[in-house]
Amino acid sequence: MAFLSDTLARVKPSQTIAVTNKARELAAAGRDVIGLGAGEPDFDTPDNIKQAAKRAIDAGRTKYTAVDGIPELKRAICEKFERENGLKYTPSQVTVGTGGKQILYNALVATLNPGDEVIIPAPYWVSYPDMVLLAGGTPVSVAAGMETGFKLTPAQLEAAITPKTKWFIFNSPSNPTGAAYTRDELKALCAVLMRHPHVWIMSDDMYEHLVFDDFDFTTPAQVEPGLHDRTLTCNGVSKAYCMTGWRIGYAAGPVELIKAMGTIQSQSTSNPCSIAQYAALEALSGPQDFLATNREAFQRRRDLVVSMLNEAKGVTCPNPEGAFYVYPDISGCIGKTSAGGAKITDDEAFASALLEETGVAVVFGAAFGLSPNFRVSYATSDEVLREACARIQAFCAGLS
Repeated sequence: MAFLSDTLARVKPSQTIAVTNKARELAAAGRDVIGLGAGEPDFDTPDNIKQAAKRAIDAGRTKYTAVDGIPELKRAICEKFERENGLKYTPSQVTVGTGGKQILYNALVATLNPGDEVIIPAPYWVSYPDMVLLAGGTPVSVAAGMETGFKLTPAQLEAAITPKTKWFIFNSPSNPTGAAYTRDELKALCAVLMRHPHVWIMSDDMYEHLVFDDFDFTTPAQVEPGLHDRTLTCNGVSKAYCMTGWRIGYAAGPVELIKAMGTIQSQSTSNPCSIAQYAALEALSGPQDFLATNREAFQRRRDLVVSMLNEAKGVTCPNPEGAFYVYPDISGCIGKTSAGGAKITDDEAFASALLEETGVAVVFGAAFGLSPNFRVSYATSDEVLREACARIQAFCAGLS
């Protein structure tokens, strides 16, 4: 339509949300659908967090708060960063937003000018490039394939940096692959960044607590203190604390950047939900024992899904270090025809035929910038995952 902005033409809707909505529509129409598209834990929010929210309501904490977070939550975030990451921040260096997505978006809008480049390793979370485009910047995708464990190498990072580079977006453990960088791997990337003082680092640590097999999580400002003053360390309560719908994300970084992000937020959403903030305060400062329990469940599910998908004809599924996703390669399926007659020309065609013929909804790899793959979210029950993987095996066996 003529009155819509040119900016809208540069971006596309989130494919993960689109797949989830399609699965819901089919289920509502009576189809037997298993949705593996949403990156959302199936566990309920812990009771102590829910009770904190109820207490906040009963205490009348339902008014506007400070634009970028209540002081108590900011102090709890500072304590979390020092306790878990060895990073020292003051409340003036902390911002709280309506979910992790708003935190990233605020930072990009506050800093990007036309022509500024943002390096994004691929596969990437679907929203990174489009948020950069909405903020007026230029996303620079760098492919990190299965041969490197879906991890960017120092040489690749070095080659991607130009005088126009403003940000490097770093996500470990990764959505969509679950790949996580070891301390040594991260240290090597940080060494490159130390040679380029004009490049800022946006570290998306949302899956920090979801790492397996005794993996040691680290974040850039922790591994290389020399990057502390140009790193925005981003996190939230959505994934680890099973609070996706509460919409609370947070970040810490240099005061000037945090203030700028607050300015953006003051003219967009203003403060995050007051009740959700008090729930997040309890999440960060209350009991943490359930994290290990949930992590054990996710690791068991990972092992189940990786094992069953590797038994599917034409599929190779790496074993990820964290998050709750796998990102199998389907090179062996491309160019074939499904039992229902669909031509598997690419991973989008694979995902479409899989949904139509088996009722299993996954997100195709092109949405994440690396093909031919698809993403499975295993944040659902063992029983559901076992059935879904069996359907995928049958679908692949029927390709000819």
